[in-house]
Amino acid sequence: MNISLHIHGAAGTVTGSCHRLVTPDGELLVECGMFQGPKSLRSLNYRRFPFEAAAIEAVLLTHAHIDHTGLFPKLALAGFRGKAWTTEASRDLLHWLLPDAGAIQEGDVDRLNRRNSRRGEPRVAPIYTRIDAEASLSLLAVQHYDSWFEPMKGVRARLRNAGHILGSAFVEMEIDATPRPVRLVFSGDIGPQEKALQPDPSMPDPCDILLLESTYGDRLRQRLTEAERRALLGRELRDALKAGGNVIVPVFAVERTQEILDDIARLRRDREMRAVPVFLDSPLAGRTTEVFRRHHLALDRGTDGRVFTGGDFRLTETVEQSKAIGRIHGGAVILAGSGMCEAGRVKHHLKDHLWRPESTVLFVGYQAPGTLGALIRDGTPRVRIHGEEINVKARIRAIDAYSGHADRDELVEWARPLLPALGSALLVHGEPDALRGLADGLSGAGLERARIQAPDLDQAFDIVFRDDRWQTIRSPVAAAPRLASAQASASRDWHNDYAAALLDLRNALQQEGDDRRRQQLLSEVRRLIDSHRIGGGDGSKPTGSSSTPRPTPRSNDAAARRATLAGQ
Repeated sequence: MNISLHIHGAAGTVTGSCHRLVTPDGELLVECGMFQGPKSLRSLNYRRFPFEAAAIEAVLLTHAHIDHTGLFPKLALAGFRGKAWTTEASRDLLHWLLPDAGAIQEGDVDRLNRRNSRRGEPRVAPIYTRIDAEASLSLLAVQHYDSWFEPMKGVRARLRNAGHILGSAFVEMEIDATPRPVRLVFSGDIGPQEKALQPDPSMPDPCDILLLESTYGDRLRQRLTEAERRALLGRELRDALKAGGNVIVPVFAVERTQEILDDIARLRRDREMRAVPVFLDSPLAGRTTEVFRRHHLALDRGTDGRVFTGGDFRLTETVEQSKAIGRIHGGAVILAGSGMCEAGRVKHHLKDHLWRPESTVLFVGYQAPGTLGALIRDGTPRVRIHGEEINVKARIRAIDAYSGHADRDELVEWARPLLPALGSALLVHGEPDALRGLADGLSGAGLERARIQAPDLDQAFDIVFRDDRWQTIRSPVAAAPRLASAQASASRDWHNDYAAALLDLRNALQQEGDDRRRQQLLSEVRRLIDSHRIGGGDGSKPTGSSSTPRPTPRSNDAAARRATLAGQ
């Protein structure tokens, strides 16, 4: 009986979660997420799936975050016709998040196509549109916590509370096999202890194979009480407002926004923060906040339904309202998405404020390597936003107290009940240092190092019964990965270095004393380029100029056929 597990995302990186289980009775996916970060990694979103979408009989979605769900509309376009099982709260959140993801892609493509028209380059299309995403919602099916169901023949599963965001779950699964069923646990994202709005995660039952997220596998966070966390936010906001400018807070529309709103409301009620306007410049965050209100009984402090109230909160729905905020240069708090600054209205606010020394950018969430948020947080002196160069002069601050992920010790404690019977632990959803750190933690807790594996992208594992237990072994037959492991896990790629080089060149030219020296510098750069014969390794004339149309990749994947955003 052949059973195999294929890791198609979140391998050596924290985004793009997608795990495919193949049994004699069919195939299913756990997660279908979008890659975020450097362009080399994001380019995977536009390529065809490394499997046939029509062959997938079911999908299990652990929670609503786009790095776990964002390619589901593409899966539907490519031929998936089964059910995607998730919790009721996740289903309600996805009714807003997936169409919004489609709309963001349409907006990004519109800007890119205007730029391409000026360059004489061909038009491109989004992976999927808002309408495509809305059509895929009909495939979502609700399953309650702790209730066993059969997503496909020969497979039983149940969703357990993961304590990460509203509606989040980890998956416990049993597969019919001989000499006994195979038991698997897919962690999804596990929340920390004492999270702001969510109860602590449930404890998993023993299993044979564990896929464990490793986002903070190498970190130990300071343990803060609810009051200490709120006081920390209050100090940061008071200091930022005292500096004279606005406070820009990049937020995720789900959970982080609601946590910040709740704490600001309490700071205001306790008179620990003066009355200032707090703009929620994200229609999506406003709508997801309403989902939180509807599901208030699932929240750790939601018994009366009066959450996120008591502050001077102003929701901006229209683009005109959002632009009007730009006329306010001090004394306001602006919450805007996306949380990693990769899309959405926050990029416009960053353009308005990054160059102002009196302004503050306050990060309250994880920033994946290579994202605009990570570049700003890590001290990059200049960034490019919508093709414009911006000097970073604003105050850059970060609070780690709102993380939605368990740290190393919390992950080890959550997994500890599984370790005695565990055949294999596959560490996913983490950067290389985090993977190594969590492997050390699990090993220190008693799990043999030989049973701990860190998959590469698109790596396949056979599930075999050996030494009286089920375990995973690397499959000798596997397709070539879509991206080399070093590229998949890199915090930067050549696109990041190219943007930095352009900024450095411009700065060097401005600092030269006269036009003759500037011309000399440009001549040196030109000689270096000519010596490399870009695009013409055989000594021929360089190719790939902006006047040469880029071919659209051929594919039988309906979504991938919609073209590529590689030049975005």
